Amino acid sequence: MIAAGAWRAGSLRRDGAVTAFVVGASALCAEWSWGSYLIAWFILASVLSRLGRRRKQQRTAGMVEKSDQRDMRQVLANGGVFALCALLVITLRLSGHDALASAITPQHLAVVAAGALAAAGADTWATEIGTWIGGTPWSLRTWTPVAPGTSGAITVSGTLASAVGALVLALVAAALSMVPSTAIASVAIGGLSGATADTAFGAWVQERRRCTLCEMDTEQTVHRCGTRTTYRAGVRAIGNDTVNVLCSVVGGGAAIGWWMATT
Repeated sequence: MIAAGAWRAGSLRRDGAVTAFVVGASALCAEWSWGSYLIAWFILASVLSRLGRRRKQQRTAGMVEKSDQRDMRQVLANGGVFALCALLVITLRLSGHDALASAITPQHLAVVAAGALAAAGADTWATEIGTWIGGTPWSLRTWTPVAPGTSGAITVSGTLASAVGALVLALVAAALSMVPSTAIASVAIGGLSGATADTAFGAWVQERRRCTLCEMDTEQTVHRCGTRTTYRAGVRAIGNDTVNVLCSVVGGGAAIGWWMATT
């Protein structure tokens, strides 16, 4: 129902809604707390995406690769690690695996999953709020002012939003009993680490293109003017979705690493 409602509301494309249904069903089968956390994450992300939508679209027009309607690849890029952890939890329980005797328990997987989703969320908070409030974005790679929507760039408002988002999502995960209260700091650190890694990957790794007709840097393969853009730098075929996957992996890894080191 939530996936269908999001599709009808324009937050998800049709393939994105189908994928969200699968991810959500996996989460609910793992634990109700997992499903609740995913729903809370999606609601917060959707609300932020709608804040000042017209202003944000005007500021990033011709720059960003994706629209604010999430498709299948975007859903998997942000929620793939979370869904994989949910499926592993289901597998452990169905197999009758003795979690106490294992190095990998459902609680370990919950911390990884929460950290991965917190990282994706913190990155979303940074992008949505930073673009909405405004301010001059600065490239992490060249430390020069760049156009709004440029990958690998930061603003003061976006950076603060990222930190707040990571903390809020960590608190939500604990409040919903997905992770223990002792893991709040770990999930928050994972979220902020993943979002920071996302910016770094966007600055140095993500493919950068340029429209020769408009003389504008962009992420789009075909620019809004209809001109096919040319490759400039970065790793070919590494787009925003791949960077988001890396963000989630770093977030989940940092969360479980910090939690295991401090408990």
